[in-house]
Amino acid sequence: MITVIGTLKGGSGKSTLTFNLGVWLAMAEVDVQLIDADPQATLTDVVEVRAEEGFQPDLLVRDASALSASGLAEHEETLIDIGTADMDAVRTALSLCDRVVVPVPPSQADIWSTQRFVRLVRSVEQPKPVELIGFINRGDTHHAVRETNEAAAALVSLPDIRFIKPRLSQRTVFRRSFSEGLAVFELEPRGKGAKEFYALAAAVFPHLLS
Repeated sequence: MITVIGTLKGGSGKSTLTFNLGVWLAMAEVDVQLIDADPQATLTDVVEVRAEEGFQPDLLVRDASALSASGLAEHEETLIDIGTADMDAVRTALSLCDRVVVPVPPSQADIWSTQRFVRLVRSVEQPKPVELIGFINRGDTHHAVRETNEAAAALVSLPDIRFIKPRLSQRTVFRRSFSEGLAVFELEPRGKGAKEFYALAAAVFPHLLS
């Protein structure tokens, strides 16, 4: 299955999510490759840090030149991190993928951006219908702050995108683990961040757990 992790805005946590999902899939002994189609190459950087530190399992990451039907068919699972600085790569990835996972930070601006991104996905010619999945990323951990729940309610109401309930919160452990070349569940296996990630991964890849 070919999964694009994408949004129109930077800072939404695409590379962090792609990396954590890649480590999790590799630990499950899934044949997975990562495609870094974002010119910022953050995903490539973190995989290089992981390799330098000798952490296992190691990950295969390729650049946007691997965005071809033959290149993507070589592996059981492919995760593609896209960045809008290269719209040609974005459109190519969207034309080849099976689904798009959209991390949505809890703000009205990000809801509007998600609406535009959904329209972009639907404008790309695709051989089969592409599923769009949205979830709240970098949500506030304080229950008194209503913006996260309000954004989730708005995301539910958007057409052409399926909302999933598991969310990732704005936690320091996600940034810290990423900077060290580790998945959040490797750095703090029993932490709240790991628990949130496991719930999200189960929702995104239910077929691997059945």
